[in-house]
Amino acid sequence: TFRLRPRQRHPESRLADPSYTGPSLSVVLLSDDTLNIDRSSYNDSRSEKPARGTLFTAVQRNLAQNTIIIVDSLNYIKGFRYRVYCVAREIRVRVCTVYVLATPDLCKQWNSERTDGEVYGSETRGRPFSHHYKPSSMVRWDSPLFAVSWTDEDVPADDIWRAITEGVVKPPNTLGNTSYFNGLLQVANAPTDALRTLEHTAASIVSALVSEQTNSGSLGGTTIITLSSTLKVRITPPPRNVTLSELQRLKRQFVTLHKKAITLGTTEKGVVDWNGRSVVEKFVVYFEHVRQ
Repeated sequence: TFRLRPRQRHPESRLADPSYTGPSLSVVLLSDDTLNIDRSSYNDSRSEKPARGTLFTAVQRNLAQNTIIIVDSLNYIKGFRYRVYCVAREIRVRVCTVYVLATPDLCKQWNSERTDGEVYGSETRGRPFSHHYKPSSMVRWDSPLFAVSWTDEDVPADDIWRAITEGVVKPPNTLGNTSYFNGLLQVANAPTDALRTLEHTAASIVSALVSEQTNSGSLGGTTIITLSSTLKVRITPPPRNVTLSELQRLKRQFVTLHKKAITLGTTEKGVVDWNGRSVVEKFVVYFEHVRQ
């Protein structure tokens, strides 16, 4: 929040500048503070899940082509960032990731020096570091990525502004009318067998997970399941038995989420991969977030 509040003021000052001639936009800051999410919610996965649900619902409620949303929270789980990316694409808005770089010791020091009463407890402080999935510019849901040092005053504010107002819009949607926010984009069509690959691969993962649970009897922990001689899945189920009905429901949700991008096309740069390995990677990200 210390680093994001100035970022909120920057777009607001841009919009208020008399020289600005773009569309009328508003800026919304969503954080644990603005949504009254208690910091102890991050103590364990059981309490964290509804907290993230509250944050995600707020994102969905505020997303609009005339709104710049700053999601200032402990967004260390890649599956959560992926869900935000997907819902943003549905309504044709741009996304970017601002990654504040700070060492664990520096975070602990800053937390202990807070005087506003909003201090993270010792139980809470450890989880973000142990469950942290570092953003990567190589994956589309974290791109474009801006890494900002905790102490660096030279923040690339101009680059961030261009990314959220002029960058490529990446919706799973057909071409629309040209405007400031939905310029003419070339739709990349998926292969003709993409739907079959999506359904078949997701079903194969579900079957393999059921077999693994039955054969090993273990609950939770990272495991590797084999789908074929050339395709293996590294996945981390929750520390409990995941029922077949749960897996089937999750598979249907996953397929529904990605089917629109296949049938209508997508505006991703370059070649869009819908092969088995790509579907596996998408499923693992989705599964590990939803079942955490």
